[in-house]
Amino acid sequence: MTKSGITRRIDELGRIVVPKEIRYNLGIRDGEPLEIYTNDNAIIIKKYSQVENIKDIGDEFCNIIYDVCNVGVLISDREKIIATSSNLKSLANMSLDEKHKNLIDNRESWVSNSLEEFLNIKGYFTIMPIITSTDCSGLAIIINDKKQEEDLKYAKIIQKLIVQKIDVV
Repeated sequence: MTKSGITRRIDELGRIVVPKEIRYNLGIRDGEPLEIYTNDNAIIIKKYSQVENIKDIGDEFCNIIYDVCNVGVLISDREKIIATSSNLKSLANMSLDEKHKNLIDNRESWVSNSLEEFLNIKGYFTIMPIITSTDCSGLAIIINDKKQEEDLKYAKIIQKLIVQKIDVV
């Protein structure tokens, strides 16, 4: 753990304010859910990610699409890649860039019309937001070495499977 040197008092209702600098550095937005853990005599607060909670199943979904459709598949939460198809394992846990974080914030799909580079991979990208309840939780990303109309369908399949699994959890 890193010491911040910041102290805060708990108010009469048991609330504590997380300093703006810490929220900014960790990418915590207003209204975003946080998980609270205890460890011995410490309270640990962590950003909550619905998508991260289904990482193992996400890897399975990615591998099924890869095996059947022969396209690379990535699933992200709001910050990083959390699940990959077997051909893209080296990208696991890599951070998203601002372009892709903006797709999440704006809940936008994106399809590349030419070869693009993302996370040191070249290809045609089809990106679909994963929208759960009222929030965009991450992205379903299809990577192909050639442009195909089916890629949008594959991204929608991944998106729907993830949303369905999150709603069950």
